[in-house]
Amino acid sequence: MTGASATGGVVANRGAITACVILAVIMQALDTTIANVALPYIQGSVSASADQINWVLTSYIVAAAVMTPPSGYLANRFGRKRILLISITGFVVASVLCGFAQSLPQIVGFRLLQGLFGAALVPLAQSILLDIYSVEERGSAMALFGVSVMVGPVLGPVIGGWLTENVSWRWVFYINVPIGALAFAGVSMFVQETKTDLKARLDWLGFGMLSITIAALQMFLDRGEQLNWFSSSEIIVEALICASAFYIFLVHTFTAKNTFVNPRLFLDRNFAVGMIFIFIIGITYLASLALMTPYLQTLMGYPVVTAGIVMGPRGLGTMACMFLVGRLIGKVDTRWLLLTGLLVTAWAMYDMTGWTPDVSQWTIISTGFIQGAGLGFLFVPLTTITFATLAPERRAEGTGLYNLSRNIGSSVGISVVTALLTENVQINHASIATYVTPYNQAFGNPAIFQAMDPYSAAGRAAALDGVVTLQATIISYMNDFKLMMILSLAAIPLVLLLRKPATPAKIDHSAVME
Repeated sequence: MTGASATGGVVANRGAITACVILAVIMQALDTTIANVALPYIQGSVSASADQINWVLTSYIVAAAVMTPPSGYLANRFGRKRILLISITGFVVASVLCGFAQSLPQIVGFRLLQGLFGAALVPLAQSILLDIYSVEERGSAMALFGVSVMVGPVLGPVIGGWLTENVSWRWVFYINVPIGALAFAGVSMFVQETKTDLKARLDWLGFGMLSITIAALQMFLDRGEQLNWFSSSEIIVEALICASAFYIFLVHTFTAKNTFVNPRLFLDRNFAVGMIFIFIIGITYLASLALMTPYLQTLMGYPVVTAGIVMGPRGLGTMACMFLVGRLIGKVDTRWLLLTGLLVTAWAMYDMTGWTPDVSQWTIISTGFIQGAGLGFLFVPLTTITFATLAPERRAEGTGLYNLSRNIGSSVGISVVTALLTENVQINHASIATYVTPYNQAFGNPAIFQAMDPYSAAGRAAALDGVVTLQATIISYMNDFKLMMILSLAAIPLVLLLRKPATPAKIDHSAVME
């Protein structure tokens, strides 16, 4: 069923279908950020280090990235409703297992399962909405779909913070049970099954090599800092596996027929530039969220609920600007909207480079809102212009690769900024420590001398070292925020490479929203 012809038979249940598939999307989007504020608590429960605990975030994102492209094949081969029900069930079961986890390997493994099963929820929900609404109504349907995708980042930190503070961090995963049950019941009752294509085939070699490349790259980035990079045989093996798998993937893609990735897609300049663009956005948005949680809770001493509340306005800024940009597209050159988004994001990051633990809550909230507003100016215009010049028959494949690039950017960004944070703390600590000597005039102050006497073992080992570590950590966060600011500014030349669509009327927005 497609388009207006599909609406006749399901118009009576259209509201119920919309509600249940949107519920499934919210459940998946919620888990992208709901665990962020609970990370310090999870870290203590599973005895993980600061860099190890980020696997809880990256494992989910990587698994979702790997399984998003083949979701269309699975729906065609086995039926869209069946795959959607399996995805919801698997996601809920994996969520419960995450709540039961007693060690780091367990929770990372169960988060991988969450990502694998949850990857298909967003694209399948979108395709169902496109089927049950007419062409004239699809704009409103896709606006609702876009808002549902953004509700997760808004509600995730707030709900996660409240559950962690008042119940347990395990309930940030258990909350998916009632949501998933409602979505499962609604899909079972109201969604119609699609025809299956038993002749559908997947390029397993291409898919397998790309999956191995992504997994090996993620392990390389996550473990590199901990194992001192190429001085470790494990890191060398992971780098060789990543490079070898990617080489096989490239050779296969450019020499075989009907490959997992069609290389001709990248002959379209807008699509190729958009892939790089969304990769950078993935780095700057979710990586900054991963940094904010330990900054607020560890450096500033915020309770988990407060941390969630002050992070929430970031998503509100995104939603507000998405609605604004939706009205501006077609009236304002899309490239100007993208330029505005990049400058606003860079401005927010520049402000964050001056943060210290004494920064006010209002500053955190307002800067977060501004950063979210920047994403709102980027998300919809970039999606629109990326697919504006791509042939309609290639858009389905293009959206899968587009979201794959965004997810890889997010996972790589989290790993890189975390590794840089750990390394820079050590470098800055050593640099600052060179000024800690008995001859430093600052120790002439009686109060400082009494509390941090360099001649005293207690003064050297405790208070003095703590202050040096704190200052080194603050500077390291500033460096990470500065890196993301530079990335935002570095993306500006990409705007010049994008072609302006011939006429806005020729753009099928419903076909490109993802």
